[in-house]
Amino acid sequence: MDQDLELRHLRYFIAVAEELHFGRAAARLHLAQPPLSQQIRKLEEILGYPLFTRTSRVVRLTSAGEIFLERARRTLRSVQEDIAEARSVGRGEAGFLRVGYISSGMLTQLPAMLGRYRKRYPNVQLQLHESVTSGVTRGLVTGALDAGVLRDPDATEAVHTEVLFSEPYVAVLPAQHPLAGRKAISAGALRDESFVFFSRTAGPRAYDKTVSLCELEGFRPRILQEAPQWLSCLRLIGAGFGVTIAPACVRQVATRDVVCVPLRSTRSSSGATTHSTVELAFRTNEDRPIVQAFAEIARRSFARRYRTAVASSA
Repeated sequence: MDQDLELRHLRYFIAVAEELHFGRAAARLHLAQPPLSQQIRKLEEILGYPLFTRTSRVVRLTSAGEIFLERARRTLRSVQEDIAEARSVGRGEAGFLRVGYISSGMLTQLPAMLGRYRKRYPNVQLQLHESVTSGVTRGLVTGALDAGVLRDPDATEAVHTEVLFSEPYVAVLPAQHPLAGRKAISAGALRDESFVFFSRTAGPRAYDKTVSLCELEGFRPRILQEAPQWLSCLRLIGAGFGVTIAPACVRQVATRDVVCVPLRSTRSSSGATTHSTVELAFRTNEDRPIVQAFAEIARRSFARRYRTAVASSA
């Protein structure tokens, strides 16, 4: 007879096989004995072989029953594991998460945040990809990445962004520069300098925000050399290639041959002070628990530092 095997058949069979007594198995399953006996008979009909030998005194497993008991236990255990895994994925506690980040993010709270996330969700396979802001944005749009940490990203319809952290800019000068000993300078003091800068293709908005600090002082920076990362920029500045304006976090990779001097707040015509922002990003309408859990830890990890920065710039 062609019938569907159900998980309850396996549970009933295992109970009888372990108790070797229909009455005790029925009590264990909170069933009456006749329905239990009926279901075991149906299971045997489905398999086409008897699983038990029954006498008035003894219930024993047949050879087929002994083999089937091992398989039934394994099947139920596998189903339980699959259910637990599915629930874990549904809560965002397991699965794959691909996160892109910009290199300067590693000079902020990002490493601590990633460590906190890994500790909280050890069963998530976290895959990290370092890139520039434009590259991370492209990865989010194409689906190659699930979440990202960017710097001053351009608005993109397919990508949701929110500020995690805001920081001021500093002027990065060779250690022997005449302005290196100042407590603070304006961007205008750098008008006659050569600049080491990153390419605009790395992040148009980040590039334009930095250049605007100079434009507010009446000049555009004369860029002598481009470099892909801030560490490279600082090393070139230390070697005498020029100066630059960078987010304050670059102090963490400054060597003795460069000096980071605070840049006096520059206000635009609207009165707004220009700061650089580190932002969380994921696809618009993203609702997967694994991404939302990552976003929540990112928000909490950056919250205190961000509130402090905002208060100091108000």
